[in-house]
Amino acid sequence: MWMANRWNDYELLDCGRGEKLERWGDKLLVRPDPQAIWDTPRTHRGWKHPDGRYQRSRSGGGHWERGSLPQRWTVTYGDLTFQVGPMNFKHTGIFPEQADNWDFAQQQIRAAGRPVNVLNLFAYTGGATVACAAAGASVCHVDAAKGMVSWARDNARLSGLEKAPVRWIVDDCAKFLEREIRRGRKYDALIMDPPSYGRGPSGEVWKLEDDLYPFLELAVQVLSDRPQFIILNSYTTGLAPSVLTYLLETLVGKRYGGHTESHELGLPVTASGLALPCGATGRWSST
Repeated sequence: MWMANRWNDYELLDCGRGEKLERWGDKLLVRPDPQAIWDTPRTHRGWKHPDGRYQRSRSGGGHWERGSLPQRWTVTYGDLTFQVGPMNFKHTGIFPEQADNWDFAQQQIRAAGRPVNVLNLFAYTGGATVACAAAGASVCHVDAAKGMVSWARDNARLSGLEKAPVRWIVDDCAKFLEREIRRGRKYDALIMDPPSYGRGPSGEVWKLEDDLYPFLELAVQVLSDRPQFIILNSYTTGLAPSVLTYLLETLVGKRYGGHTESHELGLPVTASGLALPCGATGRWSST
């Protein structure tokens, strides 16, 4: 398991009974987590008195019980600064387990010894974009949600990267790739975090199990002759990390060589000393 264990402004304090207790800066949040199926004593005061709790509805969806929780506040990870806050579907604007992928991307960029051009697809609020830009890469950030791209730009500004070479694109990722292929534009690195399920602007249905392979086939067509790295992330329950290895080896490793590795991402749990699994990531690198 790859552990995101270098946070100071985030801490997974405890988890169980389908929920997790987290510290985001100085704010305590309780959010649902389907992986936390165990039953353990809830001794931390935050379980009873959080600053915010996301309550699921029996009819689907849910809502935040916010109390005095502000709409937005900031947390830092190393030299990076992100705004977080209560969002729809229990989210906060950052997936803290992704910090280990940010570290990997930065290491790859700094070790390349040359300019690296990164394409970040399904880029959300730009955690990976900001990390890559801070390491010196040029980045193309693509997400279909205008509000998320705006949030990502704010994160870049908060991290002092408002003048960094980042292209901010609001577009469907597959359609953007098709245009980039026609233009002949190439990238040295790909970062992809596709959803498990979604609908496009014209009602197109995206289902990861059906669409990930053809999407990756499309994406690798924009790789340069000397690609540096690829990160492929999945939160789809039941999709084993080894599936990501198979995809990357089939579509990338056979052509470029290099090294492929896939694992679960995890967050350390303070109360138990164990780790909460948080999806899977496949990584390909040229060395």
